[in-house]
Amino acid sequence: MIKKDYLPKDTPFDPDVMKDETKWGSYGAHDPAIIKEGEMYYVFSTDTGGKDHVKAGIQIRQSPDLIHWTFVGRAFSDGVPREAYNWTEANGLWAPEVVKMNGKFYLYYAASQFGKTQSFIGVAVSDSVTGPYEDLGLVYKSVRGTEGPNAIDPNITFTPEGQVYMVFGSFFGGLYVNEIEPKTGKFKTPGPGTLIAKRHTSVDRALEGPYIIYNDVFDYYYLFVSYDSLFADYNIRIGRSKSITGPYTDYNGKELTDIEGNQDEIGMKVLGSYKFSDGEGWLAPGHNSVLKDSDDYFVCHHVREPVNKHVHYVHIRKILWSDEGWPLVSPERFAGEDNREIKDHDLQGQWEFVRIDPTNHDQDLAYQVALTEPKDRPRFIVKPTKNSVKVHLSDEVLDGKVSAGWDWERWCETIVFAGYNHKGVVTMGKKITGK
Repeated sequence: MIKKDYLPKDTPFDPDVMKDETKWGSYGAHDPAIIKEGEMYYVFSTDTGGKDHVKAGIQIRQSPDLIHWTFVGRAFSDGVPREAYNWTEANGLWAPEVVKMNGKFYLYYAASQFGKTQSFIGVAVSDSVTGPYEDLGLVYKSVRGTEGPNAIDPNITFTPEGQVYMVFGSFFGGLYVNEIEPKTGKFKTPGPGTLIAKRHTSVDRALEGPYIIYNDVFDYYYLFVSYDSLFADYNIRIGRSKSITGPYTDYNGKELTDIEGNQDEIGMKVLGSYKFSDGEGWLAPGHNSVLKDSDDYFVCHHVREPVNKHVHYVHIRKILWSDEGWPLVSPERFAGEDNREIKDHDLQGQWEFVRIDPTNHDQDLAYQVALTEPKDRPRFIVKPTKNSVKVHLSDEVLDGKVSAGWDWERWCETIVFAGYNHKGVVTMGKKITGK
């Protein structure tokens, strides 16, 4: 049972909040990296705060429940580490990653300037998740005007065999993965490593924010990546591979390094800008991290308000794994819902669906469908696997998952759905009325 009175209501953005970081909560988090330590969750994020309120040092927020967030400070008290600043002259730090290794916390950070490739990835270490962090210096740097990956957006992945890898990169040169020496936190072998994703110049090569997870149930590595413009049409896509070094392919078998095919149709798009009938919806979700918490997986990403693209927040959503082993994203933020089994009769009623169109660069808009008795069409068919369903619509069949959820727009409990058709095009939805 979701505790209705416990949930924080969405309120119009107050510019005065920008001046007081103790009131930020989830506001201002950009490129969030999530970690759990003990019973507390932490999000580390890019130095933001509005034009006149940026302080360098990597923001840290904490939460006891993945719902309420409190700003607790910064990882670095002295701002941008000296070596990183000397290379980039960056005013702040970007896209951090924090992992526990060797009994300590390793913080990876990026220093750069917007649109430039004179960039720097460094690493720091601390005995405490909230710091203070001691800078260990350079992991990888890129030189402006040269070929190769841009040294930003680091993410660390541990293999089942105990190896450690870092994936990184952006628009410029694509995404690369290279092995880390756990004792030092730095590359075992100098150089960028192996290319695993790239886009064509016709779309400005627009991809960044890579994040790799391994799921032992399906025995795949999953590469999450953000496509397009972070200010306008950011969206999250996925490829998977049996090897951490790739190749990563989408639902249709297209490699994420393919620069010859239709660039909008490569990578399984699982979340983009969208709008249900109630509320303004959300714009440009992206630059995600992933948390495995017991048997649950959560995607943590930033998202923008359509009415003010400069206002952004952190969102936490459950991942609903399809029977074929594809991670699907809940259409609603996590609200403390449990993993109860959804029964056939629970599904009957009026629904709103949003088709996540891989070629659409604007908000995807909801449409309504009545899902009533099994003899009627369209309809849900419950499959033997827990919460697995097949949805028969007038023009396609969707395979996916249902789950308990919270309707943040209508402020009530609901059932949510995420699935895809035979081409791997994702649809997500929520129930809006009873039978």
